[in-house]
Amino acid sequence: MYKEQMPDEVLARMNRKEHVVFLDVREQDEWESGHIPGAKHIPLGQIARALNEIDREQETVVVCRSGNRSGQACDFLSSMGYNVLNMPGGMSKWTGKKAYGK
Repeated sequence: MYKEQMPDEVLARMNRKEHVVFLDVREQDEWESGHIPGAKHIPLGQIARALNEIDREQETVVVCRSGNRSGQACDFLSSMGYNVLNMPGGMSKWTGKKAYGK
């Protein structure tokens, strides 16, 4: 099982200078339209092939547009022993800084 944290709570953690690792599971065009700076981008359909790119021990906040695909990714990753946290509301509720492009 995995935990959940709302976008404003995650942003507050960042503002407190906590080290927060993000994994964005949206498609390429969604990523380019605005993502959290420093996030790792692995579309949901590629997660199983990219497990070696994710630190199993480090808590990773998984992000999508609304929280649905990130929840699916969290289900899969947590079943594989990864320390993941879903962000319900996703980028549609994110009020922090965004980076654009590839």
